[in-house]
Amino acid sequence: MGFRLPGMRKASFATNEASSKGMEVAKGHLAVYVGEKMKRFVIPVSFLNQPSFQDLLSQAVEEFGYDHPMGGLTIPCGEHEFLDITSRLMRI
Repeated sequence: MGFRLPGMRKASFATNEASSKGMEVAKGHLAVYVGEKMKRFVIPVSFLNQPSFQDLLSQAVEEFGYDHPMGGLTIPCGEHEFLDITSRLMRI
């Protein structure tokens, strides 16, 4: 079902069956798609202000422009890299 990284609140970062089936995203969060399998992650919008996440957004614009194939924000990096970056952001 879902998973938690140490120190993370369950609601602030999740991949679970409910969110992958199009359930609403909690206020203050957004859904992004990551990796070859386009896995859906729900992240806090506060990540958008962080330089490391802005780098990911720049990569997304370079690769997809503003037309994302999943209908949501698609991040062109591997799941492992994404989890590494977001786990560091959770500690800020």
